Amino acid sequence: MIILNEKFYGRKTLDVAVDLLGKYLIHNINGQLIGGKIVETEAYTGVTDKAAHVYGGRKTERVLPMYGRAGTSYVYRIYGMYNCLNAITEREGEPQGVLIRAIEPLIGLDYIANMRYKKNFNELDKKQKLNLTSGPSKLCMALNIDKRLNNILLFEGDLFICDIDDELKSLFEIEEEKTGDIIKSKRIGIDYAEEAKDFLYRFYYNDNPYVSKKEKNGIKLY
Repeated sequence: MIILNEKFYGRKTLDVAVDLLGKYLIHNINGQLIGGKIVETEAYTGVTDKAAHVYGGRKTERVLPMYGRAGTSYVYRIYGMYNCLNAITEREGEPQGVLIRAIEPLIGLDYIANMRYKKNFNELDKKQKLNLTSGPSKLCMALNIDKRLNNILLFEGDLFICDIDDELKSLFEIEEEKTGDIIKSKRIGIDYAEEAKDFLYRFYYNDNPYVSKKEKNGIKLY
């Protein structure tokens, strides 16, 4: 498999956020691979971004992974119970990252379905299938991603992001959905962030049904 390396992540955060679309988030759980294609991301650009956990130079124990090497994982909880996965970008000491907001499930579908609904994939209705991984916490539940996977390197362990090749494609259990244009829009759930709430730092495939929310006023990137 073509696992994305530190050099990939060690670039401008907005570039990484766009380039992660179409890559594949994979979790190896005791030899069983589960995962799918990244179809939605959000960029968080560090100490000057009022939506970022490190805004103003905040450096608590919780956010320390954001100051790590490019390609470090940052898993945090929302509402005290749901996990979200970020890939750290730029360089060590420059706390920026990309939130993985949604994936299209392709590998380990029964495992994923059981993590979300305690049913096999073919027992789910269409709505349930589309709800499996169409949000940052949903995909973490589906792929069994929690705080145990916080502050690891995403190119050295059991959780990684890779590019397509024949080996990976041979593992797909269903055909991939259409992607369509890449759209940029405002990020979700950050109304507190003053001017930063209007930054067009969310990116997604317009035609993919697993995107968490499509924006009527989104702008076509390409």
